[in-house]
Formats: sequence, structure tokens, C-alpha cells
Amino acid sequence: MLEELFINTVNVYSKELSAVLWQEIKDYYSHKSRKYHNLTHLENLYNELHLCKELIEDWDTVLFALFYHDIIYKSTRNDNEEQSAELAVQRLKKINYPEDKTERCRQMILATKSHLPVSDNDINLFTDADLSILGYYWSKYAKYYKQVREEYSFYPDILYKPGRKKVLKHFLSMSFIYKTDFFRAKYEANAKENIRKELTKL
Repeated sequence: MLEELFINTVNVYSKELSAVLWQEIKDYYSHKSRKYHNLTHLENLYNELHLCKELIEDWDTVLFALFYHDIIYKSTRNDNEEQSAELAVQRLKKINYPEDKTERCRQMILATKSHLPVSDNDINLFTDADLSILGYYWSKYAKYYKQVREEYSFYPDILYKPGRKKVLKHFLSMSFIYKTDFFRAKYEANAKENIRKELTKL
């Protein structure tokens, strides 16, 4: 499904590069180190965004942000979003994607670093969808946080747990985790309950 979606989207702008660019995306997201930030995450993100497609102004740009937002993901680095955004810009230039839309895609990817509200509703919907897992039923949430722990398996608990607690407490400190009414209504209450429950296990 993801392959067809990506190739069909790219083909609107460049039929020559779609297969090559898809293979690159597949290779990155299928790396053995990817336990959560993989193709399954992209598929889940697409499913969430498709449910609110009528609220999205620039669907193609959202799709490109989806495919590239975690393409660079190394748990030892703190500039993954910047690196992913830069790679997205490079690839979108190759297919002659409009400059203003390329910049919007870049901003969309960078927004996944802080998940703070912005004036662009497409960006808010995208970052909310990226956090949708937080509000899923507990067994699926538990699988998610265990997969994240696997991605950081080289860190001992004494280092990992304080960092994870900081991230979770940051979410709880927000007035709302989700910026949009659409995702807030679906996931806000359950997300906070899940986060509090995970904190008791750290």
C-alpha cells in the first residue's frame, strides 16, 4: 500500500525517479535498528491522516512529510528531524516539487521535534497524527513503548529511564497533547492515562 501511494504521488511530478526514491525510503525504514520508527509507523500515520483528509489543505505535501519525517533516525543523535528535513528538500527538488510546498514540507518535518502548536493547520494535523499512538488502547501503547526501548537498547536503564520520564512528563505538562479538535477528541484523555501508567513502570 505504501509503495503504491508513494509512487503514484511522485509520478505526478517525475515518473523517472519514483521507484528509486521509494527504494531509498524502504531501505531506511526497514533497517534492523528500526523497531518502532519503521514502515508500520508510516502506515499507521497514513491511516490516521486519511481519516481527516477533508481537513487537510495540501495533501501531497502532507504525504511527502509522512514518508520523509523519520527517514533519518539514529537514537544517538539529536538532529534527526533536521537531517530528515534536509534529505526531504533534496529529494523534492529532484522531482521539481514547487518551492513553497517543499518549504512547507520541511517545516512539517521540523515540527515533529517539539510537537508545539503552529498557525498552519496541516502541520498541526500531521504532528497530532504522529502522536496518535499515545492515545491507543493500552496493549498497543505498551507495545509501542517497548519498541522505543528496543531502539535505545544500547542505553542502560539508569540512563534511559530518566530520559524517557522527561519526555513523558513534558507531554503531561502541556495543556493539551493534541493541537487539533479532531485528534484531541479521539485521543487526549486516553493518551494522558497511558502516559501516567507508563510512568509508574519506569
